[in-house]
Order: sequence, then C-alpha cells, then structure tokens
Amino acid sequence: MALRPLRVDWVATPPPGAYPHRRQGAPRRAYTGPPSYPVPPRWGFPLLAWRWPTSVATDDDRPADTVDQVQRLARTASHALGLAALTAVWAAGSEIWRYVLLLLSRYGAMSETTVGVSDAMVVSSSVVTFVASVVALVFTLLWLRRARNAAAAEAGYGPSRSDREVLVGLVVPGVNLVVPGSVLAELEHAALREPATARPSPSKLVRWWWGLWAGTSLFVAFTLVWGLRDSVQAMADGVLFHAVADLLAAAVAIVTAVVVRHITTLLLPVDAGAIRRMRVVDVKDAPTPVLRPVRASGSRR
Repeated sequence: MALRPLRVDWVATPPPGAYPHRRQGAPRRAYTGPPSYPVPPRWGFPLLAWRWPTSVATDDDRPADTVDQVQRLARTASHALGLAALTAVWAAGSEIWRYVLLLLSRYGAMSETTVGVSDAMVVSSSVVTFVASVVALVFTLLWLRRARNAAAAEAGYGPSRSDREVLVGLVVPGVNLVVPGSVLAELEHAALREPATARPSPSKLVRWWWGLWAGTSLFVAFTLVWGLRDSVQAMADGVLFHAVADLLAAAVAIVTAVVVRHITTLLLPVDAGAIRRMRVVDVKDAPTPVLRPVRASGSRR
C-alpha cells in the first residue's frame, strides 16, 4: 500500500510589531479622489525614450575584441601605412636621382659632394622605409587579428585558419602570394554577415589588392635576384628596378590602408541616420478603440 504525502498549507503572517498599531479613536479618512494642484506640477519623469539600463562593464564582462577597438587600431594602422608609403616614395626618388647621376656620369666625372649626398639619401631613405614598413606591418597584423575575432563574433562562426597559420602563410615564400588574399576574402565575407556555407566572393577592391600584392612580391624577388649580377649595366638596371619596387611598395601600402578602412566600415553597426525613416500615412481595417467611461469627481477608483 503506497503512502500518500501529507499536504501542508503554509501561511505567512507578519511578526508582532512589524506595523504600527492604529489608534482606536482616530477616524479613517475617506478617499476624495486623486490629488489636485492649483498649477501644473514641475516634477515628473524626464522626457526620454525607453532604453536598456546601462552599466560599466568590468574586464571580465568586456569582450576581448570589439568593433570599437578594431576601429581605433584601423586608424593607427592606416596612419602607419601612409607613413610607409611616403618613405617608400622618398626611397624611390633617391634611387631615381642615383640613376640620373649614373646617366650623367657617362659624359664626365661627378663631384664627390654630389655622389656623397646621393649615397646618403639612398641609405637613409632605405633605412627609414624599412623601419616604417615594419611598424606598418605590425599594426596591420594586429588589426587583422582583432578584425577576424570581431567578424567571427558578429557573423557567428570562426575563421577557417588560426592566427598561427595566417602568420606562417605570410612568412613562407610562395605561400604568401595566396594566403593573404584568401584571408582578406574570408574576413570580408564574415564582415558582411554572409552565411558560413556560402563561398567567399571577394570584392573588386580586395581582388585589386591581391593582384598588386602578388605582383609586387614577385617584382621584389626579381630585383633581389637581379642584384646578384656584378656587371656595370646590371648594377645600373638594378638601381632602376629598386626605384620601381619602392613605388610598387608605396602603392601596396596605400591600397592596404583603403582595404583596412573598407573592412572596418563593414564591421561597424548600421548608422541610424542612414536608415530611411518611415511614417504612418493611413490605417485601414483597424478595430474601433474602446473608450473608458468618464469617472465622476470624488468617486473611488
């Protein structure tokens, strides 16, 4: 025979002394309606639309890579890339000046001061360009890492390559002609909130950057191999090739800055000012509203 559980009803009562005792002789005032004011009251709720409560996020609650952080880092990377482009143009100008001096030296000896200034310009511009390019590369890689994480958070799926695989793909010769373009194509795909099952289709800007990056890398490799030749004509041609390589590097830096700003803009939320506002013109087949009866003054609610 199964035993049935015992049913218990719990009754909550306030403890003694929780409420003040009302005096027995004090009459209870009758309700006379809502309060009235001789003038409109100046207190009330502020004229603000409803919004979610805001709070200061702690370090544990704050996401690791947000769109704001990506935007700030993109601005820094763009400035670094612009500086690298300027120094590359300076290096190209120094190489062109040296080539002009080589052409003029065919008709006579050049002064020691002119040659020394040309050599100093070439060396100093090369060193400054190298340092600026390294700084721009570091900031661009940091932006790429944060942008990939932010795009993964927005799209709902992670990238196909890890950060280590991307870094290896940028360093290994030959592989670095293909991996950077595919990484940017996947990043643009995720920034557009496209589904993970769809194949990434890079935009024209990303395709132009990809082709410019691959062509510049091949031309730089060709220039370095050409520099191994020791003939006088090869050395003169090498000066011209270095100038063209510097101009191509400047173009890569400028287009890279444009790509960084393009993808960062895709990660930003939609601007409310860019949305077309709509207004109600007419309402059809709407039910008749039920009017509340007029309450007499002094009556209870």
